[in-house]
Parts: sequence; C-alpha cells; structure tokens
Amino acid sequence: MNKIKLFFEESAFGVCSKLGERLNFPIDSIRLFFIYSSFITLGSPIIVYVSMAMMMKMRKYLRKMNNPVLFD
Repeated sequence: MNKIKLFFEESAFGVCSKLGERLNFPIDSIRLFFIYSSFITLGSPIIVYVSMAMMMKMRKYLRKMNNPVLFD
C-alpha cells in the first residue's frame, strides 16, 4: 500500500500539495476532498484539478521563459 501511495505522490501534478501549502491546510484532507467529491458529483472536481494543474504548468513555463539560464 505504501508503494502505491508513493507512486501516486510522485506522478501527480502537485496541485493538492501546493494548495495545502498556500492555505495552511493538511494535504491529506485536500486529497480526500477531491476523491470524495469526485465520487459524489460524478467527476466534476477532476475538471477543476486538471485546470489547476495546467495553470501551474503554464506558470512554471512562463517563469522559465522570463528567466533563461545562461549555460544550458
């Protein structure tokens, strides 16, 4: 069970952890909220999760473009 948890934590986008850091809220509670609300509302929070992940990736990409490394 621990291997499965580590796999999902490494391959996830990091949306829940970033949200937990910003709100000072336990990360596990946020993950459970997304899981339970996805089952109750038939997957609509998945759209929110994916859109937040896309925003994080775009933000990281734009920051990288604004501050290029001299020696790549």
